[in-house]
Amino acid sequence: MSEAIVNLKKGEGRTVKSGGAWIFDNEIASVMGSFQDGDMVLVRDFDGYPLGKGFINSHSKIRIRMMTRNIEQEIDDAFLKKRLLDAWEYRKHTVDIESCRIVFGEADFLPGLVIDKFSDVLVVQSLALGMDRYKEKLVDMLKNILAEDDIQIRGIFERSDAKVRRQEGMELFKGFLGEPFDTEVEITENGVKYLVDVKDGQKTGFFLDQKYNRQAVRKLCQGARVLDCFTHTGSFALNAGQAGAASVLGLDASETGVRQAEKNAELNGLSEVVRFECADVFERLPELEKSGEQFDVVILDPPAFAKSRNSVKNAVKGYREINLRGMKLVKDGGYLATCSCSHFMTQELFAKTIMQAAKGAHKRLRQAEFRTQAPDHPILWAAEESYYLKFYIFQVVEER
Repeated sequence: MSEAIVNLKKGEGRTVKSGGAWIFDNEIASVMGSFQDGDMVLVRDFDGYPLGKGFINSHSKIRIRMMTRNIEQEIDDAFLKKRLLDAWEYRKHTVDIESCRIVFGEADFLPGLVIDKFSDVLVVQSLALGMDRYKEKLVDMLKNILAEDDIQIRGIFERSDAKVRRQEGMELFKGFLGEPFDTEVEITENGVKYLVDVKDGQKTGFFLDQKYNRQAVRKLCQGARVLDCFTHTGSFALNAGQAGAASVLGLDASETGVRQAEKNAELNGLSEVVRFECADVFERLPELEKSGEQFDVVILDPPAFAKSRNSVKNAVKGYREINLRGMKLVKDGGYLATCSCSHFMTQELFAKTIMQAAKGAHKRLRQAEFRTQAPDHPILWAAEESYYLKFYIFQVVEER
C-alpha cells in the first residue's frame, strides 16, 4: 500500500528540522492519499522537500512522530532491530545494566516506547498508537538481543496504563505479555536492594532516572541526621542509611509507598537506622520546624508538580514552599539536595525558584553539584521533552 504524504505549512516544522521528533496538528497544511491512524506517512516541507517518515494519529495533537529522516527507509524488522541494538549498546557503555531503562522513547528514536529492565524482568510502556503496533515484535527482538549477552528474561509486564494514552485515542492497558510471573522483583542498585512492584508501583515500578543522584548524596550522609522528603519506596533514604547515616527519616503521603519502603529497609538490614512516616510533606515540614528539628542533610524529591504548561505557575509556588521549608530544617553548613522532574519546569525557572526560597528562608546557598537524569534516560538535544530532571546539591549557610 502506498504511504500518504503529509505537507507542512510554510514556516512550520521547526522542531523536526532542528532534530526533534514531533509534528503538531497545527503545522500541517494537507494530507495527500488515504491513511488509517497509526500508519506510516511521508512528510514533506511546504516546498516538497522530503523530511522523512513517521506514524500519524488524527486523535493526537502530536499528529506525527518521526521514525526516520530517510524518505527511502523501510520500517522493517532489520530497521527495528538496529534501533534496539543501538539502544542496548549505548546502555552497556554508559550505565550499570543490572537494572536500567533500555528504550527511552524519542531519545532512542523509537517514539512513544519505554522499556525498563529490572534484573531479569522487562516492563514495557507504549504511549503512541503507531508504536503500539510494533511493541510485541520489539520485545521479542530485545529478548533475543539480551540473550546474546547471556541475559535471560524470565517475564515481561506491560504498564501502558498512563492517562496520556487517552490523548492518543487508546485504551489503558496493564498486564502480562506472555507467561505470568511474580511481579515483585528484587533488584540491586548502588549496592542497595529493593523490591520493585512492576504491577502496581508508580510508572513502571521504580524510578531508575535518579540512580547516580542517589549515589551522589551518599558521601554527604556518613554520621549525618538525614530527612528524605517524598521518599516513595525509600531509595534516597536507604542510600543514606547504607552510607553510614546516624539516623534517617523518610516522609511520603502514600501508605503503599511507605509500607514498601519499610520492607526495603528490612531487606537491607537498615530498619534500626532508617524509619518512615506516612505524612503530607507540606504539612509535616512546618511541624518539624516548629518543634526545633534540624538535619545535616535534607533531600527533596517531589513528584512532577508541573504536568502541563498551564500548571507551571502553581508548581512554582509548590517548589518554592518545600525548598523554603527544607532549607529552614538544614543545620548551618548542612546540605540540601533538591530536584524537579518536570520538563515544563525549566532549569532556569527552577534555579530562580530556589533562589526565591533561599531569600525567604534567609539562607545563602553554595552549589556543590548540578546533575540531570541518569544516562539511560538520554537527553536528545532539540527534543526538549527528553530533558526533564534537574538535581542540585547545595551547602546551606546562615546569612553572614
